Amino acid sequence: MPSVVKINVLTVPTEQREVLEQRFASRAGAVEGSDGFEWFELLRPVGGTDQYLVYTRWRSEEDFQAWMNGSMKAAHQGGGEGGGERPKPAASGSTLWSFEVVQQASPKN
Repeated sequence: MPSVVKINVLTVPTEQREVLEQRFASRAGAVEGSDGFEWFELLRPVGGTDQYLVYTRWRSEEDFQAWMNGSMKAAHQGGGEGGGERPKPAASGSTLWSFEVVQQASPKN
């Protein structure tokens, strides 16, 4: 069964880029222990766009959905420690793309 790839396309205004990157850095480790998780990358645009790509790869669609409906949902519902207000989102828009891996390659030794 092929892996599935989820790419979250985040539109991030220039003044919010550092905030977004800091938030992802502070969540390091949040997804890595999830069942079926295979890979994560945060991709910063280098020109011509204000869209970051959040790339994750999963063993199956079911594993991704379980994470979405479990720990990810809990982390994004806010409140959290001390019941404070949720910080304003760094992204002004978000689109989720879904793919199946049909071919892949790794470097030859």
